[in-house]
Amino acid sequence: MAVGRTLRGSLTFRLPSEKFSNIQNGWSTVYLHRLSAVGGFALFLRINKGRQNMKRTGVARWSAAVLLAAGLAAASLTSASAAADLAPLSPVTAPRVTQAMSQAMQRDLGLSAAEVKTRLAQEAAARTAEQTVRTTLGDSYAGSWFDPKSGTLVAQSTDSVRAARVGAGVTVRVVTHSRAELDAVKTRIDRFAGRAAPAAINGWHVDDKTNSVVVAVNRHKVDAAAKSFLASVTAIHSSVRVVEEDNSPQTYADVVGGWPYYINFAARCSEGFAVYGGFVSAGHCGLPGNTVSDHNGTVIGSFVASSFPGNDYSYVGTDPSVTLWGYVEGYNGSWYYVYGSAQVPAGSGICRSGSTSGLWCGTLLDRGWTVNYPEGTVYNLTRTNVCAEPGDSGGSWLSANQAQGVTSGGSGNCTSGGTTFYQEITPILAAYNLTLVTSS
Repeated sequence: MAVGRTLRGSLTFRLPSEKFSNIQNGWSTVYLHRLSAVGGFALFLRINKGRQNMKRTGVARWSAAVLLAAGLAAASLTSASAAADLAPLSPVTAPRVTQAMSQAMQRDLGLSAAEVKTRLAQEAAARTAEQTVRTTLGDSYAGSWFDPKSGTLVAQSTDSVRAARVGAGVTVRVVTHSRAELDAVKTRIDRFAGRAAPAAINGWHVDDKTNSVVVAVNRHKVDAAAKSFLASVTAIHSSVRVVEEDNSPQTYADVVGGWPYYINFAARCSEGFAVYGGFVSAGHCGLPGNTVSDHNGTVIGSFVASSFPGNDYSYVGTDPSVTLWGYVEGYNGSWYYVYGSAQVPAGSGICRSGSTSGLWCGTLLDRGWTVNYPEGTVYNLTRTNVCAEPGDSGGSWLSANQAQGVTSGGSGNCTSGGTTFYQEITPILAAYNLTLVTSS
């Protein structure tokens, strides 16, 4: 839902007094002094009931009034109904998303407004069904994903008897290798590669749809070291196969002008999700102790913890004066809900927000990738067909209103398209014992 706009400098917001116990007698003006930490933003709030304009100093600042009906209204210069900004619910129960996110999905997934509502309902049903399927199939489980053509979950099993027990509404296939067997093969490749594979090797993962372990290689970089690596890993198990690609992944940190947050007043990354105490981002963006500042150069906190390579996640602790919000910036005049962090099946629609390229949507392709970056190997990343660009690292990934992860890296760009990997949010929260700040 639209509760803010992407603006540099100072913004003027009006909030209803009933949402804030320390504000009395109707509407009060709240000035946003600097922006950081929730999908690109956290807000520094300063109450000033008697002034309609804020003194402008430093870099070019400007303000825009945005009315928040009960704290949750559409971004507008006039009063607006919060309900009017919501994408209407489909006949089947579907997650509630903002109108702006619905429009982004229409643009990037080639859907109509009605098809977006149906798709969200189908994906929600598939997410629930996936948990039941895993339990029913047990050790015969061989992967699952959402199929947008049929609108249902597809599951695989090595046992035809157990496959027959899966309830209606799920397509079941019988295959040769269980997911546990293929995961074990991938783990052997992880151990063989160590902290880094040859530069031509892009990565490897379990591919549920082909019931195999895929090793991806850049066909333009193949050398003797890459050939030796491929010969060794394909000999590990008959399920290993090689796929050639034209590009190699890279991390998306960059040293450029702009915002939303800077590491040691130099490199720029994008903030992921607000957590109580700060926000999470990518691990390659900074090291513990590194200073974090906003686009005005004001220090707002520092890296408390970071893990890269191996993992690609970090936790930035922010100053007590920073207000953390459970929304994601859409870079289109809107913020998007964050209601939780339930992970969705492969094949689901997903959207990414980053400070360089803005908001883009696409499809979650597959999980569990080992990605071979120039800086080292990172495990258990999720691959998508959504584009990203340098400076987008650490940014937010949402499916409907559920947090999915933070941007790691990839290849391509948002002009010609690309492939992007993200680090799932669940292990980040667990690693640092963090709690997500949500919209509700």
